Amino acid sequence: MAMTRNVFDGLSPDRRERLRDVVTEVSFPDGTRIFEEGRRADRFWVVHSGQVTLDLHVPGRQAAVVETLVAGELLGWSWLFPPYVWHLGAQAVRTVEAEQYDAAVVRALCEADPVFGRAMYRTVAEVVAHRLHRSRARLLDLYGPQGSGVARW
Repeated sequence: MAMTRNVFDGLSPDRRERLRDVVTEVSFPDGTRIFEEGRRADRFWVVHSGQVTLDLHVPGRQAAVVETLVAGELLGWSWLFPPYVWHLGAQAVRTVEAEQYDAAVVRALCEADPVFGRAMYRTVAEVVAHRLHRSRARLLDLYGPQGSGVARW
């Protein structure tokens, strides 16, 4: 599978090479549950193609979709922050081709090389911050004064 532009492109070439050494290529057919909210977060992915929805369990109702991820995006960040439990669920809605990483192996690389670790934490934190901002804008669109959720970035 050819490398597409992804979330780790901002890492230095030698740091990206460390990740390439531990990657596995995977595929998830349409409808596959990739992970469940509340379960152990022991891996993560970078999506190459397809589409993944992130959802939140709502008691007594169908899960609420809170985000849709496409090529180049990081799927899963809970693996980096204790207690390593998924905060959302994920499902393939179009067949997904992705790079899969073992979370324990990547965390060990982060511990062994503090510069690499800092770069990984920063990259993942930027993803989390961006998603939080998008979620805030969607909430404002739904519940705020008209036009208040318009993105300004």
